[in-house]
Amino acid sequence: MNPRDLLAELIAIDSVNPDLVPGGNGERAVADFCAEWFEANNFEVHRLEQRAGRPSLVAIRKGTGGGRSLMLNGHIDTVGTAGYDGDPLKPEIKDGRMFGRGTFDMKGGVAAMMVAAAKATERPLRGDVIVACVADEEHGSFGTAEVLTAFTADAAIVTEPSHLEVTLAHKGFVWFDVEIEGRAAHGSRPELGVDAIVKAGHFLVALDRLGQDLADGPQHHLLGTGTVHASLINGGEEASTYPSSCKITLERRTVPGEPPQHVEDELTTILDHLTGTVPGFSAKLTRGLARDPFEADPQAAIVRALIANLGEPPVIRAEPFWTDCALLDRAGIPCVLFGVDGAGAHAATEYVDLASLDRLTEVLTGTITDFCG
Repeated sequence: MNPRDLLAELIAIDSVNPDLVPGGNGERAVADFCAEWFEANNFEVHRLEQRAGRPSLVAIRKGTGGGRSLMLNGHIDTVGTAGYDGDPLKPEIKDGRMFGRGTFDMKGGVAAMMVAAAKATERPLRGDVIVACVADEEHGSFGTAEVLTAFTADAAIVTEPSHLEVTLAHKGFVWFDVEIEGRAAHGSRPELGVDAIVKAGHFLVALDRLGQDLADGPQHHLLGTGTVHASLINGGEEASTYPSSCKITLERRTVPGEPPQHVEDELTTILDHLTGTVPGFSAKLTRGLARDPFEADPQAAIVRALIANLGEPPVIRAEPFWTDCALLDRAGIPCVLFGVDGAGAHAATEYVDLASLDRLTEVLTGTITDFCG
């Protein structure tokens, strides 16, 4: 079993997330391929598909009993291929790297965990080995959420790319819509109109001030501080009309200790202050998607097992982006993130370092054996 060959086959299968790119192929074809591969390697295969055409796959090699179970988690969807430099579905090897959409993010990690699970279970282990190939991580992560309704484990490893460094934390995020209310009127009648876009400017200034306050505030030892930015703005009807509304969508990146309600209270305080001090200011705040930050216990058994199999002092890192680690952790499954080296996630050129793919497979194989054995 060679992870390089398996990765090449995975890359050749279009699995663009249709929630990101309308008309995207989705995960069905790649899930079918993985199911056949696992069945050929004597795994028990479960297909979960609450959303038609968007399956996740759970493959299990049951242990003999009395051991700890381990879940390996990786997403099989990719971002879009438009604008990719070359053929995104034709894996090419050059200078020790494999190029193609998803090589780095994250079919490299998926190939490594599949091969490692098969190798580690060639001899019976006491604990169950569970491999979750999940849908939709690139958008809403309903794949891992669906898996967690039916499966659990004593620990988990998420094989997102980490440059072979041990990732023990990552940020969360919360999205909000702020709708500033105005009053429509003809542009010649300022006494009748309230300019929602101008009023929105007061909020944007306050939002910039919040960002500065966060940057100057207390820091998490791995992640630094939370951040905030305005993502989208929309308002107005035509040049000769006072705009009746202006909607701003913003994102607040969070660190441990900043739950969604804390962020909502933070923004409510700003809006209440503007309502009380800016004549004619009125706004509505609506919370959107929220995802928790993640922080692993460095002394957790799975963390110690992974580090022991590195055979050298680990580089500990944290990520500014969100991953499915947070969902696993919230479900009570201690986890750690560890994956390949490479570059180009979501970019016009993407590659995985093939030596790191081999090394990841080796480390995962040893960790599975030690943790479940």
